[in-house]
Amino acid sequence: MKKEYRVKKNKEFQEAFKKGKSFANRQFIVYSLKKPEQEHFRIGLSVSKKIGNAVTRNQIKRYIRQAFHEMENEVLNPFDYIIIARKPVAEMGLEEIKKSLTHVLKLSKVLKKQKSGNNGQQNFRIK
Repeated sequence: MKKEYRVKKNKEFQEAFKKGKSFANRQFIVYSLKKPEQEHFRIGLSVSKKIGNAVTRNQIKRYIRQAFHEMENEVLNPFDYIIIARKPVAEMGLEEIKKSLTHVLKLSKVLKKQKSGNNGQQNFRIK
């Protein structure tokens, strides 16, 4: 993920904590803060030492970045997202993390609406 897509400074994290809205599930806490002056979203990650050793924490961060990269077109753009991982994430794989992140982002209403006329089902006419 490019550097301009990351929140790095403590001041920016604190601003999101104070002014942003938070939503959570068992695996993640997500703070979202609208930033109208930005043309794309940014993410900041926090994975506590309580979750595991450095290898585990870095793997979790890679999985979260990859999940956001795959959902790039679905996420609303002028926002900063701060994602805090909780303990159950340590035993999850990429697909489970992506599913859980999608769930918490739907709760926070920051995913774009899916355009599907028939909800992915095919219509058949019998003659």
